[in-house]
Amino acid sequence: MNLPLPDVPEVRAVGLPRLTRGFDLAARLDVRTHLTAHGPLEPMAGERLARLAEEISLRGRGGAGFPFARKLRAVADSAIRRGVRPVVVVNGSEGEPACRKDTVLLNRAPHLILDGALLAAEALGARTLVVVVTRDSTEISLRAALAERGLSDRRGRPLRARVVRTPERLVSGEAAAVVRAVNGGPALPPGRRARASDAGVGGAPTLLSNAETFAQLAIAARVGPHRYGTAGVPSEPGTVLLTLSGAVARPVVVEVPTGVPLRYVLQLAGAPPYPQGVLTGGYHGGWIDSAAVHASVVSRESLAGAGGSLGAGAISPIGQETCPLGEALRVANWLAAETAGQCGPCKLGLPAAAGGLADVIGGGGPAALEALREVTGAVRGRGACKHPDGSARFLTSTLAAFTDDLAAHVLHGGCGRETAGVLPLPGPAETAGPAAGEERVLVDWTLCQGHGLCADIVPELIRINPDGYPSVADAVVPAHLRGRARRAVRRCPALAMRIERTAGPVPGNDRSELRVPRRKELDGGRG
Repeated sequence: MNLPLPDVPEVRAVGLPRLTRGFDLAARLDVRTHLTAHGPLEPMAGERLARLAEEISLRGRGGAGFPFARKLRAVADSAIRRGVRPVVVVNGSEGEPACRKDTVLLNRAPHLILDGALLAAEALGARTLVVVVTRDSTEISLRAALAERGLSDRRGRPLRARVVRTPERLVSGEAAAVVRAVNGGPALPPGRRARASDAGVGGAPTLLSNAETFAQLAIAARVGPHRYGTAGVPSEPGTVLLTLSGAVARPVVVEVPTGVPLRYVLQLAGAPPYPQGVLTGGYHGGWIDSAAVHASVVSRESLAGAGGSLGAGAISPIGQETCPLGEALRVANWLAAETAGQCGPCKLGLPAAAGGLADVIGGGGPAALEALREVTGAVRGRGACKHPDGSARFLTSTLAAFTDDLAAHVLHGGCGRETAGVLPLPGPAETAGPAAGEERVLVDWTLCQGHGLCADIVPELIRINPDGYPSVADAVVPAHLRGRARRAVRRCPALAMRIERTAGPVPGNDRSELRVPRRKELDGGRG
């Protein structure tokens, strides 16, 4: 089974390195080594910087791919119209288990990211810079980088800069959740759509973009648009950072020019020559099959044409030996547990979709498949944030990419293969902060009598199968469901359920497990 990815995997480059230039000089480029590798950087006026971003077709590298020039101009226009100073935010959140590209940059080349962020801050006249991170290693690296430049959050400075730590969760990396966290609230989407360029941090117009995006801006400002475009395809010039995991020899982050054949990048990471499928763009992305892999190149347009996505740059192949639907179910359960719990499509729909996929895999037949398609369609486009849409996209892509395997499960009850668990998911070692002390619901099938009360109490985690017995999602119990999950355990007439904690102490309780008393204990010890 695949282990969680390390913070800083091995790094390689295809062709001449740009973002990873100087990585052969040191494990982490301090400010002096950074300047040795990249040279100085001159400031730019706002419109000139926006034109540069347009000329290199710079889009956000966090997954959404929004044009950076449009975002820059929107913030500038809003700041001028309102007469307030804007804020610049570097989104270094990387709660995607299959992504490490931003973490690599934050750990090894923090000054390249700061170059781009400070360039934008100078162009906009911003006086506040915030870098948002999720891991110990990235926080340490960025705090050291700010100190090396003499930047701090003390009053009276021309530019106040600080680092903000958020939980390592998928939903915490969404732009609205980042702004909310910087403002002192929980790192969760607020449930309403608002543009940071109008009102972000402290209500000020905010330029918020991904860590790699700012690093790309710093590279382009140094070399100019013509030289920047000598690498990659004309429509998407430059290089991209990819994280390769799954069925590979070892996880690796690769800097590669756009236009390079995808099969070459997979070969570089030691992937199978004919993978059963490749998940592109991460767990909100899409699958492409083996035939499409050999026809695709690394670019947004090419991957989208094959049914995939460049997204946040995660590329995860799986081999022929594993059940692809089983692999998808592991991810679907994790996505359901990542819910912010703030809207029905996320709170109810995603666990129901994961349960529906489990029904299909378990031999539920055409009825189970139709139910899965129905719940997935009901989730799409109705969430308060983008998490339900991305999760629905992943499930829809799974059903479209593995039709042979799907037919085997629907028509014959299974494909005959075990689930190898090659797609990376967080493990107990990665659990920290509010996520410490994971809880899972377990059922003792020797006691369960199929009463179904548990499914009535917490339908987000427990569903009743066609055989009348509960199906429990193999997922961590989200914080907002813990109360009802414990109530379901207490209400079970057969005493067949329990909650186990996989890490960390129970708040207000030093036991590692919430144990259900045996019948003998409840009967006062009578035999």
